[in-house]
Amino acid sequence: MKEAFKSLVVSILTAEAAVLLRRKQPKIIAITGSVGKTSTKDAIYAAIRNNSHARKNEKSFNSEIGVPLTVLGLPNGWNNPLAWIWNIIDGFFTAFFSSKYPEVLVLEAGIDRPGDMQKLVRWLKPDVVVLTRLPSVPVHVEYFATPEAVAEEKLKLVSALRTDGTLIHNADDTIIQSKLSDFLQKQIGFSRYLPSDFTAGQDKMVYQDDQPSGVSFTITHGDEVASVEVKNVAGAQHAYAAAAAAAVAHELGISLPDAAEGLHSLKAPNGRLKLIPGIKGTMIIDDTYNASPIAAEHALQTLRELQYAKRKVAVLGDMMELGKFSSDEHRKLGELVPDIADVLLTVGVRSRAIAEGAMAAGMSEKNIFQYDEVGRAGRELQNMLETGDMVLIKASQSVRAERIVEEIMAEPELAPELLVRQDKVWKTIA
Repeated sequence: MKEAFKSLVVSILTAEAAVLLRRKQPKIIAITGSVGKTSTKDAIYAAIRNNSHARKNEKSFNSEIGVPLTVLGLPNGWNNPLAWIWNIIDGFFTAFFSSKYPEVLVLEAGIDRPGDMQKLVRWLKPDVVVLTRLPSVPVHVEYFATPEAVAEEKLKLVSALRTDGTLIHNADDTIIQSKLSDFLQKQIGFSRYLPSDFTAGQDKMVYQDDQPSGVSFTITHGDEVASVEVKNVAGAQHAYAAAAAAAVAHELGISLPDAAEGLHSLKAPNGRLKLIPGIKGTMIIDDTYNASPIAAEHALQTLRELQYAKRKVAVLGDMMELGKFSSDEHRKLGELVPDIADVLLTVGVRSRAIAEGAMAAGMSEKNIFQYDEVGRAGRELQNMLETGDMVLIKASQSVRAERIVEEIMAEPELAPELLVRQDKVWKTIA
């Protein structure tokens, strides 16, 4: 009955959202990929919000139910049937009778299973599609026949582009580049390494009192160059997100200086390489929203690049939904650790392969600590930490590694504001 009710609710809200889009005809910016969707969505919104009436997905509401909710401007009803019934009623009046509506929708579109994107594009026809990354072993690959099948499912969003639409793509991503000839629409590239239409460069960490405080970089478009600084985050992914945002802004007629000004106000999403002060004068790099092999590798690279650390501590949990690739991908990740971190903590059964990979690559067993659950890992990590340590915490969402962050953050009372999965419903999930 629960699944039947959910299916009915999704069908009704989707129909209402489709009616609303036909009535109001906003410009639709849709973002997909296997890495950086939420950061890119938030960056696009920041870049355009001062110059257009826009709406974005809240948090990561990018599913078959999250996208219709965003289109209709409705909250998540979670497990409350009455809330969903009210959403249906509210959605009906919004779909058929609302007057004011955003000019631009910025929609993150994710998939979990085969057919997910196909369901979405039956009723959603984007004006602009942004492709972030399509790595060789993406998250959710467990439910697909091959990694290529994951990419093909995501690319159905591009196939749904309007004929006069624009594809904005990561010009550094070789898999994306191999697919571009399949699409006839206008194409704009963004990048960090190779020259493109919008190139992020000169990216570096910003430090205050020998502690990282954010990232700065430039965005170049033709002869124009703009500087951007994003506070309280680490990592190159924010430069990619900002370059993509500048490209979208350009398509909407917003200048690079105006887009950069908007990006200065960007508050990066929680759990995506967010900098949080820790106990004992430490610094946490909170990357606990989710994990995939390529995202975990990027997180370790970010830890490598940080300066002024007394020690670098990597807390790495299970990466889920990798299927037959799971063991090899965890082991390969572990092989990167000895050259980057002084101490390794693993959390979960799958991540034991991370420890094996680290030991095989030369890391001393005395610097490796393995745990099966986050509670004990968080408590013991408190005792291990020393002043000046920098601590990366990365795992898939089911590990709930944000609980480790809460154990070691200097101001745990700020957890509801700074951490992922702090809603009342999430708090009740073990």
